[in-house]
Amino acid sequence: MPVTPLTIAELNRLARETLEARFPLLWVAGEIANYKCYPSGHCYFTLKDGEAQARAVMFRSRAQSLSFAPRDGQEVEAQVLVTLYEPRGDFQLQVESLRQAGRGRLFEAFLRLKERLAAEGLLAADRKRPLPPLPMRIGIVTSPQAAALRDVLAALRRRAPHLAIVLYPAPVQGADAAAKLVAAIETANARAEVDVLLLVRGGGSIEDLWTFNDEALARAIGQSRLPVVAGIGHETDMTIADLIADCRAATPTTAAELATAGWLQAVHRLDRLAIGLRSALQRRLHGAMQRLDRLATRLVHPSHRLATNRRQLQLLALRLAHAGERQLAEHRRRLEQQAHRLARLRPVADPLRARLASLERWLSVAVVHQLDRRRARLDALGASLTALDPRATVQRGFAIVRDAQGRLVRDAATLAVGAPLTLLLARGEAMVRVESTLGKR
Repeated sequence: MPVTPLTIAELNRLARETLEARFPLLWVAGEIANYKCYPSGHCYFTLKDGEAQARAVMFRSRAQSLSFAPRDGQEVEAQVLVTLYEPRGDFQLQVESLRQAGRGRLFEAFLRLKERLAAEGLLAADRKRPLPPLPMRIGIVTSPQAAALRDVLAALRRRAPHLAIVLYPAPVQGADAAAKLVAAIETANARAEVDVLLLVRGGGSIEDLWTFNDEALARAIGQSRLPVVAGIGHETDMTIADLIADCRAATPTTAAELATAGWLQAVHRLDRLAIGLRSALQRRLHGAMQRLDRLATRLVHPSHRLATNRRQLQLLALRLAHAGERQLAEHRRRLEQQAHRLARLRPVADPLRARLASLERWLSVAVVHQLDRRRARLDALGASLTALDPRATVQRGFAIVRDAQGRLVRDAATLAVGAPLTLLLARGEAMVRVESTLGKR
């Protein structure tokens, strides 16, 4: 049967899919060669051993997380995805992560311990205690022969020479170094003679610093009642002790600077306060001098002041006397005016009394006349009301007829034979029944 040939693109795609499906994400070891990192951030190199080599690529998103700078000839372990670059048909390894060879097991142990301590909450930020702002005694846990101790002492002498320093000696490298560091921290806590502990060591390889990744040492730091500042290695070095300490310093010198930061701030604050106090005193002194000058210009001889006051008193007495006379004359004039006006406005009583008597006589006559008219009207209305009273009609021999519902009966045609009726007479009532009805007359 005829077979349809594949295009090169189809062949390369099938090869890539087969490789990616056949090989899972895996670790390979080799030596870096032809390492090149481009401005785009993507890195290209070759991984080789004594018998073979393979092209490798590490994209920018992965290369940014590297903790070291790869270089040619370096032995590494790479976590790779086996694939094929279709446009050129090149077999290549897509690198997801990269670590230096020989450090893989140590790094994995570091990560496992870190995860375990984090799960227990020992790495939580809210567990860490603040450093004392003004410590009086500082404890240092390190080796007496360590260069880091000299750096710390130099920094302390420079920044806070008045502080007392207590050394808790312990080796910082070796098989028993971790146990002795734990003992030194416990001794410092038992003696309780310092305010803060500095756990310091100079730089080195991961193997040199591995003592500070010990679990017992980490727990001793976490259980310490004294705040602990860890200054281990250089800025790029990171250990479990750095993570669990109350404060992590990039270097031993930085650890000393962090522990004495409060004193340095206090010195700067005192300097600022001294400058402010000096300025305030100068301003107050200058103000007092100006006030003194103003008071000096106002100061006069007592005899001059008495003479001035005497003249003012005489002038005021004269003005008071004149003012009293003027005010009395004014009041007298106003009183005479009011008396004159009152005399003109006083009414004449005799004509008013005569008019009042006339009005009283007229009012008496009008009231009697009005009462007579109202009484006659009332009598006429009473007579009319008596004529219309049904009881007066009944008294003349008539009767008021009501049906069983109490309605007045005016038409015999509305009555049924046998219907009960009530007759209201002049004296009493009578109950009757209809025997028959007659037509209208």
